[in-house]
Amino acid sequence: MSAGTLEKVNAGYQEQLNDWIEQEKATIDLISTIGKLWFEKSIELVLFRNQLVDRSASEIMKLHMYAKDIVKKPINVKDTVLLAREIYNAPNICASKIDIGKLAFEWYNEKDKHKSATDFINHKLKDFTSQKHSITPKDVVLFGFGRIGRLAAREIIAQAGKGEQLRLRAIVTRGNSAEEIVKRADLLRTDSVHGPFPGTVIEDVANSALIINGHTVHMIDAKNPEDVDYTAYGINDALLIDNTGVFRDKAELSRHLKAKGVSKVLLTAPAKDIPNVVYGVNHESINIKTDNIFSAASCTTNAIMPILYVVDKELGVLRGHIETVHSYTNDQNLLDNYHKKYRRGRSAALNMVITETGAESALKKVLPQLSGKFTANSVRVPTPNVSLAILNISINKEVTKDEVNELMKKYALEGNLVEQIQYAFSNELVSTDVIGNPCPSVFDSQATIVSPDKKNIVLYVWYDNEYGYTRQVIRFAKQLAEVKRMVYY
Repeated sequence: MSAGTLEKVNAGYQEQLNDWIEQEKATIDLISTIGKLWFEKSIELVLFRNQLVDRSASEIMKLHMYAKDIVKKPINVKDTVLLAREIYNAPNICASKIDIGKLAFEWYNEKDKHKSATDFINHKLKDFTSQKHSITPKDVVLFGFGRIGRLAAREIIAQAGKGEQLRLRAIVTRGNSAEEIVKRADLLRTDSVHGPFPGTVIEDVANSALIINGHTVHMIDAKNPEDVDYTAYGINDALLIDNTGVFRDKAELSRHLKAKGVSKVLLTAPAKDIPNVVYGVNHESINIKTDNIFSAASCTTNAIMPILYVVDKELGVLRGHIETVHSYTNDQNLLDNYHKKYRRGRSAALNMVITETGAESALKKVLPQLSGKFTANSVRVPTPNVSLAILNISINKEVTKDEVNELMKKYALEGNLVEQIQYAFSNELVSTDVIGNPCPSVFDSQATIVSPDKKNIVLYVWYDNEYGYTRQVIRFAKQLAEVKRMVYY
């Protein structure tokens, strides 16, 4: 390499590095504004649905690259910083969730139509300044503190902000001795699948409480739902989230409403005789004024229903089969032992286990127009988390693989299912890549199969059966608590 060429290479290297450093410095400014918006004004910024609160500079820069390369929206950090500052300085914007990526792309296309960035933000968010969008915080009680309960506690605390939405006030378990409280605190701090809790957990044994990121959460001992007087803890009109799996029908769950201080109950499992809701699909079909007991259905139901909704709406479903490849759960045995259900007694850590799934029966409750059109089954496999639904569907229209994928990509980026469907594009995607994904349905575009006659499709949908499902529970809980913020997506 000649001296002149080497000089050019070094100059190019330094120029690229300097550009990266400038972007990273801008990202630090963006992080500061994101934090101030969240903790001072309860305004949460996301970037094409991806969370920005508590993200590092490198992660946020990576999301900007995602916007450019995958979403095909050429935005830059300097524009998002500019617009975030304008949102912070704008008067009277209500508690809300705003996609700064969408705004930045609109600014990229429309800046010539506006006098300034201030004028642009005032125009775009003019409906967010009305006082009618004020929110009354809702007390929340977690009844049970297992896998879903602990993730729900983490998530409610993480989303607390100024405390204007859900407020975790109590956790009910069987036993709350000093030793039990310390053990439950340790289980909240660390998790073999989801990693350490990014916050502080302090045991207040004297007052039978945990102080989680400054939130005092009472640890209550109760064997029966009706035994607790929540008002004695300053808890009133609470939403109780039952994640024990013990009470599964309306009569049993109604026992919670006999306890003082509880006004609504949300079950984190499928139920027989109460509304089963997949948020984003059929959440608008319920009446939260007249009903007070609801189910968030199952993790599998939340994974497949958004995809089936899109396929039926756009392509028309004739018939199909659902096969889930599901990580083992606490219901199974670690080693061979007695179990009331066939096969589940065999070692979960050593075997693939064929078992039933409620996916087909869930269609009757969530997408009744598809009831009777599907068969379903499940295989439990020796992984601790993340599952896969394989949907084999005969459809009314002829399609190509590209057409199916573009359809799913559209719904993942636009409309009412952007929080439910994530469009995955990696050729190297495997189950551990989905751990911690907030969407209940991660559509694997590379795995899509279309039959030669173009009227049968096979779709692969990943889901974090713990965290992705818990995020759906929290979304539904906000609807029931009437603390949903305005959104700009």
